[in-house]
Amino acid sequence: MSAKERLSASVDADLVAVAQEAVAQGRADSISAWVNEALRLKVAHDRRLRALDEFVAAFEAEQGEITEAEMSEAARRARGRAVVVRGTPTPGQTGGPGERGVA
Repeated sequence: MSAKERLSASVDADLVAVAQEAVAQGRADSISAWVNEALRLKVAHDRRLRALDEFVAAFEAEQGEITEAEMSEAARRARGRAVVVRGTPTPGQTGGPGERGVA
């Protein structure tokens, strides 16, 4: 584990309450541990976004810019393969878990 450094930060009251609840329920050892985990998750999230941005930039450099029409078509196909968990399936979607729609 890396060295610790003391930090003073202002945090929204609702987030402090959630952190305290996590500690009380045994889901975190301390508020500091909870904040550390949140920061680790944020770092990982930002890294994934940067990697995705680099991937898209490399793809577009090789294949050309992804158009609005291509994004709309990809979204339509993804919706067609989506599994409806709640509500009523739209045309082209399946209605049950474990089934896959075919578009």
